[in-house]
Amino acid sequence: MSDFVLSCCSAVDLTTEQMQEYDISYVPFHFELNGVEFVDDLGKSVPYPEFYRRMSDGEPTKTSQVNAEEFEKYFEGFLKEGKDVLHLTLSSGISGTINSAKLAKDLLAEKYPDRKLYIVDSLAASGGYGLLMMKLAELRKAGKSIDEVYSFAETHKRELNHWFFTTDLTFFIRGGRVSKTAGFVGTMLNICPLLNVDYLGRLIPREKIRTKKKVIARIVDVMQEKALNGKDYNGKVLITHSNCFEDARAVADMIEERFPSMEGKVIINYIGNLIGSHTGPGTVALFFWGDERAN
Repeated sequence: MSDFVLSCCSAVDLTTEQMQEYDISYVPFHFELNGVEFVDDLGKSVPYPEFYRRMSDGEPTKTSQVNAEEFEKYFEGFLKEGKDVLHLTLSSGISGTINSAKLAKDLLAEKYPDRKLYIVDSLAASGGYGLLMMKLAELRKAGKSIDEVYSFAETHKRELNHWFFTTDLTFFIRGGRVSKTAGFVGTMLNICPLLNVDYLGRLIPREKIRTKKKVIARIVDVMQEKALNGKDYNGKVLITHSNCFEDARAVADMIEERFPSMEGKVIINYIGNLIGSHTGPGTVALFFWGDERAN
C-alpha cells in the first residue's frame, strides 16, 4: 500500500468501522444541540437516533466548520511523522471549510518543505463524499501514488451523483432552503421534493413529487437514467438517511432488483449529525457513479 494519509471531514457519513476498514482519517466539524457543543465524531457523542429524536422534540441545532488552527494542528500531526497527506474537504457549495484547509496548508508549507499536502474540494457531501473516499482508498491499496490518487479525485469527483428527497419539509423551511409559503403548500399537498448536488457542489431542487411512494420510484428511475452503464451499473451504491430506515430500505430493495450487476448490496448509513442538523429527520439520499453532474 502506498504510504500516505487519505483524509476527509467528518461530514463523510461513513461509519467508524468503514473508516477503519478503508484506513481513512478525518477531522471533525462541531455541532450544537440545545446550546451544548459537541465534536462531530461519527455519532459517538450523540447517537444518531437520539439526535433526530431531540430535533423532532424541538431542540435547536447549529453547526460550525473546522477553522485554520484546527486544520494546522491536524495536518501537522501527520507531516511531522514524515507522512504525505491528501485531504478532501466537504463541498465548497455547502461549506467554506476548504478556505481554512488551504490556509493551514500555506502555514505549514515552509515548515515541512519536503512533504506533500494536497487539498481537494470534493464537491460532495454525505454518502457521495463517502463513496468518493472509498474509491480513493481502493486506488491507494492498489499501489497508486498520492499524485495519481489526487489526479483521479480532481478528474472524476463530479461523476459521483447525489440525489435525495425529504418527506418532512420542517427543517428545510427552518434553514431557508424552502420558503414558508412553499413549505406550507408542499406539506398540505404531500409533496416530497427531489433534489441533487450540481456541478458546483450546491444543493438544487429538481422536481416536486406528490407522495412518498412516487418519489421513491422516481429516485430509482433517475439512477437508471444517470448511472454508469444504466441498468448494467456495476459500482457501489450508498444510501444515507436521517432516521427513516424503512424509506431507505425501500429504495435499496428496488435498486438491488433493478441493478443486478452492482457491486455487493446497497450500503445504508445514517446521515450524520452535521448534515442532519440541516436536513432534519425524513431525508433519504442516494449516491452512485454516473454521468458528470450538470449545472
